[in-house]
Amino acid sequence: MVNKIKIEFLSLSVNESFARTAVAGFFSELDPTIEEIAEIKTSVSEAVSNAIIHGYKNEAIGTVTVECSYDENRKIMISVEDKGIGIEDVEKAREPLFTTGSPEERAGMGFTVMESFTDHVEVTSKLGEGTKVLMIKKLDAGYEL
Repeated sequence: MVNKIKIEFLSLSVNESFARTAVAGFFSELDPTIEEIAEIKTSVSEAVSNAIIHGYKNEAIGTVTVECSYDENRKIMISVEDKGIGIEDVEKAREPLFTTGSPEERAGMGFTVMESFTDHVEVTSKLGEGTKVLMIKKLDAGYEL
């Protein structure tokens, strides 16, 4: 590992943009492409939004923890964790268009988006204890570390 950060914030929807921007700024040292930055920001937005909306039911009752790191091979890792209600059926939740909210408000595409913009997504969850989403992405060749 070359570098890492850990940030923690209240489960407020306004903090989603902070997390997205902070993570993109952290990885900027790797000189990612504009497309890679957009993919990272979108993936973080989806994971953090899921934690706030589903983990804490859109209430500022807990914290969301985001940890990021990268290695000398330009492999980035992003972990988003909450201590909310957890996911009853992770496999079902990862199905495209599945949502626990109303279809008018939620598309049910959060995990699908994360999976399309990263190389690997791992979801671990326990009911009543929370959820952790780990995303891994290998950036294209760029700045030499």
